[in-house]
Amino acid sequence: MTPLLYALASLAILMALYFLRIRPWTLTWGATKEEAVRPLPGDDIVKKTHFIATRAVTIHAPPSEVWKWIVQIGSARAGWYSIDWIDNGGRESSRVILPEFQKIEQDYFIPFTPDQKNGMWVKEFKEPETIQWWDKKGNASWLWSLSELGQGKTRLVTRLRTKYDFKFPWVIYYILYDLGDIVMMSKCMLGIKQRAEKN
Repeated sequence: MTPLLYALASLAILMALYFLRIRPWTLTWGATKEEAVRPLPGDDIVKKTHFIATRAVTIHAPPSEVWKWIVQIGSARAGWYSIDWIDNGGRESSRVILPEFQKIEQDYFIPFTPDQKNGMWVKEFKEPETIQWWDKKGNASWLWSLSELGQGKTRLVTRLRTKYDFKFPWVIYYILYDLGDIVMMSKCMLGIKQRAEKN
């Protein structure tokens, strides 16, 4: 086998491993099989979806407490409780509730980048149960769902739905997004859990 054929064969094996084993796990991190397939509000926003990720975590705090940490999320706000040098301009994500960022209303802008030029808007919400963000174009939506489990516990489920743009240079961004979203999202959800449980 020539070096080129060997490299192509290796690449094919790696891609098969990613799409058949790794990607399904990253798209359902923490979620039960029922949660992963259950219809949720906002599922109709994005058509011809390329990326559907349903992640979940149980938090030992009531929904009213968890809600406060989600509402203040955003770059140049409370941060993302994730990898701050990537998604919050190097500023440490807040470890306290910030009253100035507890506001939420329809069409409220949630900045995703430190320059606040990119982000999503609040499409609808029901306190303290659901917050639906979207890009206003029907290409991306992000749902936060909080369910009371009893005994002061919350089941936090998020669902990201994205339609990819395969034109250059956006295709590079979406490849990185597909591979790296689980790192940022799992750390974000665990960051919410840690903060809500300590409060």
